[in-house]
Amino acid sequence: MSAPLLVRACRRERVERTPVWFMRQAGRCLADYRDLRDRFGVLEIARTPELCARVTAMPVEQLGVDAAVLYADIMLPLDGMGVPFRIEPEVGPIVERPVRTAQDVDALRVVAAEEATPYLFETIRGLRRTLPADIALVGFAGAPFTLASYLIEGRPTRDHALAKAMLFGEPALWDRLMRTLAEVIVRYLVAQVRAGADVVQLFDSWAGSLGPDDYGRAVLPHTLRVFDALAATGVPRIHFFTGNPELLPLAARGCDVVSVDWRVSLADAWARVGPDRGLQGNLDPAACLAPFPLVAERARAVLRGAAGRRGHVFNLGHGVLPGTDPETLRRVVALVREETAA
Repeated sequence: MSAPLLVRACRRERVERTPVWFMRQAGRCLADYRDLRDRFGVLEIARTPELCARVTAMPVEQLGVDAAVLYADIMLPLDGMGVPFRIEPEVGPIVERPVRTAQDVDALRVVAAEEATPYLFETIRGLRRTLPADIALVGFAGAPFTLASYLIEGRPTRDHALAKAMLFGEPALWDRLMRTLAEVIVRYLVAQVRAGADVVQLFDSWAGSLGPDDYGRAVLPHTLRVFDALAATGVPRIHFFTGNPELLPLAARGCDVVSVDWRVSLADAWARVGPDRGLQGNLDPAACLAPFPLVAERARAVLRGAAGRRGHVFNLGHGVLPGTDPETLRRVVALVREETAA
């Protein structure tokens, strides 16, 4: 049996059509998910295998997408690191005791992934038994820089001032923190693959706040450590990267596919990363709040930008917005299938 469509596309194989899935498709705009959220918190769902598997599978059943993305939070590896955190509604992750000193970094635990988040791997194993064979299961993790920013800042921030202060002013401490995070993320993602994930995506949501020199010096080596470790698993590696197209040539290193946002055209992104990388994206999620004729026009523009190149995965440039009509997403999936069928 051949690999799922998404896997083959990420490997830049010739495929029968362009695969399509949406970041943050597991939840947010689906009524069944909102019903669960009335009773359970985000972390409670993520840490309960039966609930997590149910939410993960919803978009496959209701939207017709080609992949199920694990319903989880990028902060979950902190469960095994001894770092208490919570998800504050309308705010995001809150770290109760931020990591800002050498003593704080030394106190971070590095344990086996199955010990840190056993519930997650139980969910993956169950999903792999029940999902259709042609549906890819996408695992993911936050990248070292993005997790470091949350750990240091203690909450979401626009300027990342405290994180950058450590990066600039305490390079040795920064390097120790990033090495620790890279090791935890490697264990976490490799365990996801062993449990049954077909593709992994590394989210570096905040890396765009850095310039090329600082990114290349203080962040990229740790990201490459993660990607290099995953190479032995054989699964495609997607790097989600946003906010600064100047970093694209660096962000493309070590991965198979770069996920880009709407701030750069696919044609320009391919020119920057080279023809030997795939691209994922890059419909603006806000466009999906508009009437469907406009959504269709924008989706077709994305496909024109891909120009039939191997390695294109249709996706949003970021996550599904909560107010999105699921019918819009269903129609986008149908459009991509119709427009790209061989």
